[in-house]
Amino acid sequence: MFPIDLFWRAADRCPDNLAIDAPDGCLTYRELAARVAAAAAGLLALDAAPQSRVGICAGNSAAHLVALLAVLASGKVWVPLNPKSTRPELRRIVDATEPSILVVDSACAALLDGAPGARIFTDAADHGSDALSAMIARHAGAARPRLDLDRNATQAIKFTGGTTGAPKGVMQPYRAWMANIVNQIHAWGFDAEDRYVMAAPITHGTSTYVLPILAQGGCHVILDGSGAEAVRAAFRDRRGTVSFMPPTLIYMLMALPGTSRGDYPALRRLIYGGAPMPPEKIRQARAFFGPVVGTTYGQTEAPQLLTVLRPEDFQDERNLASVGRTTWFSEVGIMAPDGTLLPPGQTGEVVARGDLVMTGYWRRPDLTEATIIGGWLHTGDRGLIDERGYLYLKDRLREVVITGGFNVYPIDVENALGQHPAVHECAVFGVPDEKWGEAVHAAVQLREGCQPPSESELIAFVRERLGPVPTPKRIHFHESLPRSSVGKVLKNTVRDRALAHASVTESATASATASTQQGDQP
Repeated sequence: MFPIDLFWRAADRCPDNLAIDAPDGCLTYRELAARVAAAAAGLLALDAAPQSRVGICAGNSAAHLVALLAVLASGKVWVPLNPKSTRPELRRIVDATEPSILVVDSACAALLDGAPGARIFTDAADHGSDALSAMIARHAGAARPRLDLDRNATQAIKFTGGTTGAPKGVMQPYRAWMANIVNQIHAWGFDAEDRYVMAAPITHGTSTYVLPILAQGGCHVILDGSGAEAVRAAFRDRRGTVSFMPPTLIYMLMALPGTSRGDYPALRRLIYGGAPMPPEKIRQARAFFGPVVGTTYGQTEAPQLLTVLRPEDFQDERNLASVGRTTWFSEVGIMAPDGTLLPPGQTGEVVARGDLVMTGYWRRPDLTEATIIGGWLHTGDRGLIDERGYLYLKDRLREVVITGGFNVYPIDVENALGQHPAVHECAVFGVPDEKWGEAVHAAVQLREGCQPPSESELIAFVRERLGPVPTPKRIHFHESLPRSSVGKVLKNTVRDRALAHASVTESATASATASTQQGDQP
């Protein structure tokens, strides 16, 4: 059985249910299934080879969903291409994966100029036979393809790198997608009444919710516009029930002028991920949205949910800093540097194995061997599992700040800073320091309309809660923290700006000192 089979079953079971609610029209399961089958036949007519790659560079739309499902149905490998990426980055991914077909929006087609691969355009305007709609028309009435592939065959190649490190092509197998689908449904209780608001890009986190919702006969709601206002409108006017989004967007929703819990009349699950949410922010979100907030922990290498923390888990204050307990078909452990699995309460690297784990990095056996050791995926995250089985993340291994011989975990400092009423969001990092080896610094974005605190006030605020060692030596204020295309704070960029500012300040100080010394000479 393959992930797409869950969609086919739902289409047979509830053909008249609404599958997609988009600004340009709605599609029932019967209509969506017919389009997907035709589009899959069209892809196979262009390239009959199984497991050939298809890149999709498009914004969220019904056509994007049809194309994605058609890739899955045809036994091909999906390569998501973020339309907000740069042309060189997209070309690097295309050159690495060599897709034979590229599905693109007209608006982002120029990003792939000169790249190999047949073009299929999601929008019909001026593209004639190369439009997705034309391909679907040519193959109308096509039968659903039958797949004959191993469960370890690749379903998608997703490139990852986050805010640190070189991006790598993660090969996600069919078994990982099936494990994800089953666990999403089990964790959140999705059913035919759910209306999933596509707040995050399909090329990223939203993709892991496409099939779980469709498998249950639910509906995907595509935004009319972009940004926090469009998300609120989807919940308010189109009765969205569930969504996945980064913490940053949740903060934006709570900060919208005139907003209230009444804007979310049908909301029953608000799932955040991609970045941690400090306990104080979790309390604020629960106070605003109600007991509907949940989170998951995973990586592109083990998509979306190695662990899950349900809304009811947040009722225990001990869990506010946790990312939950291990899901089905996976094992999660804490490992020492010598490869020993550590007992509850001890901190080490988070490792995982099971169906959710990737088969490796695309054409990089060296990276694969360095990441999957003895069957365990080494996540690069540091954390601990308590005696109840709850996982607590400390930070990325490479982001631990070692200052004066002490380890400082940025997430602990971020959690403390986030409790200050004027702090909207923050990022903590280390910078080289002659005295301490590394010094703890923080970048802060303040709430709009608040009385701005001074640097010394924020430093004292953290010191009172954590003591002197983890307290930032400097606070850097940002009108808006730099973010990736999916809303994550770019810690490398923040750190580089802090270093650049320090360099400029030191140069100015040195020049002033030299001038003073020259002026003092007889």
